[in-house]
Amino acid sequence: NALLGVNVMLIDHNAGDGGFCVVNGSHKSNFKMPKGMVDGEKYQDFIQQPVTKAGDVVLFSEGTVHGAMAWTPTDRQRLTCLYRFSPATNVYGRSYFGHEGGGWPTAIYDDLDEAQKSVLEPPYANRLDRPNIKDDGSVEITTRNERKKAHDAAVFGTKYF
Repeated sequence: NALLGVNVMLIDHNAGDGGFCVVNGSHKSNFKMPKGMVDGEKYQDFIQQPVTKAGDVVLFSEGTVHGAMAWTPTDRQRLTCLYRFSPATNVYGRSYFGHEGGGWPTAIYDDLDEAQKSVLEPPYANRLDRPNIKDDGSVEITTRNERKKAHDAAVFGTKYF
């Protein structure tokens, strides 16, 4: 799929430490994950914990079965930064706004200015009206030209095709 996971390791993850794990090749599978694999109770031979050093970056498809094994070291915490990337026309997650049936409570947005709210916009196609932050911190709405909007309204009966 088009969703990319990026795990930046902030400390060493030695063999057997736990932490990030993956089922190699699972991004190509066409069958449901067997019971017991999701919680690590079965099929441990197929679950791999990559050995990494601080500063290493692990790239993986979100279509890959991945997760985290129990962290075993007692002398240090597990520290990573997990980033997820997707094309502008894909959305990663169930909801970005609380009023859309889940996600963050709407009160989180109450004290945000327009620039802060625009950063939290969900991904969507560039042809839609979208707030963009200018260099001075103000927000402007970028939009398609009026001729294209008029065409879509005439042909498709909607603002956007």
